[in-house]
Amino acid sequence: MYRLRFHGRGGQGMKTASRILGAAFFLAGFEVQDAPRYGAERRGAPIFAYVRASRTPINERGIIRRPDLIIVADETLVAIPAAGVLAGITARTVLLISSAETPEVWRQRLNLAGPVITLPRSGTLTDPHELRFIGAACAGAAARLVGVIPRDCLAQAIRDELAHLGAAVVARDQEVALEAYDLLAEHAGCVAEIPETPADTYEKPRWIDLPFDAANLAAPDIFAPASSEMVPTGLWRTVRPVIDYERCRRCAWICSTLCPDSTIRVNEEGFPQIDYEHCKGCLICMTSCPSHAIRAVPEEEAGKATG
Repeated sequence: MYRLRFHGRGGQGMKTASRILGAAFFLAGFEVQDAPRYGAERRGAPIFAYVRASRTPINERGIIRRPDLIIVADETLVAIPAAGVLAGITARTVLLISSAETPEVWRQRLNLAGPVITLPRSGTLTDPHELRFIGAACAGAAARLVGVIPRDCLAQAIRDELAHLGAAVVARDQEVALEAYDLLAEHAGCVAEIPETPADTYEKPRWIDLPFDAANLAAPDIFAPASSEMVPTGLWRTVRPVIDYERCRRCAWICSTLCPDSTIRVNEEGFPQIDYEHCKGCLICMTSCPSHAIRAVPEEEAGKATG
């Protein structure tokens, strides 16, 4: 089974790249899984997407922990531990980085023993606004490295996945993807299918006991010192949770506890109050409210009502 993982930032097309590569694998006769995984759903945030491809039915689920190929669209992510670019890398994992640096430079920087390949910025991507096509370039490069996807399957996958965007976009993505495909011809087939680790070699994790800090330090509270209180994350919101206090039963420990950013406080009367400066509109409070006292209001409508 081939296990591949794309890393990039929101807006760089990693989700699209995984779909294109997955479709190309499928057209080449493989069983396929492809899916993205997000952190904060916003442009510029680190994300990754993965693709599994096999000649036989795929029974694995979840994220890929031991990839055969890691594709990095933005080299600045390598230095961010939370991005997890190097997670699960082995001596047999191929690392492909979109970078102007040489593979030797990256191998030395990262102290890697395995193969490293760099994908220079496409010669056709001279306009910074066209860097949104970097996902297509990464998909084309990955298709070449696995060595089992014909060129026409890659072109067809782009037509199938991006047809709704119009002929001009499809043609541009095909141009960029096929250029990357041809550019890495000398590395075709360098990605091998790494066998799964046998169960008899499994070792239990070595747990480390850490002391628990005081609640004002350890709790996920945006109002604690050194937190992101000054960042108005409420600007991310498109839908606003609004509390109907006539239906509220004052069981505020439910919504305030489940709020991932601690933006729900309880007033002196026991009613919950939402801090809209930092509420991102995830609506977990609405789905967990037993009395259905919280409803979702589009931010545009809420702004008119309060403006």
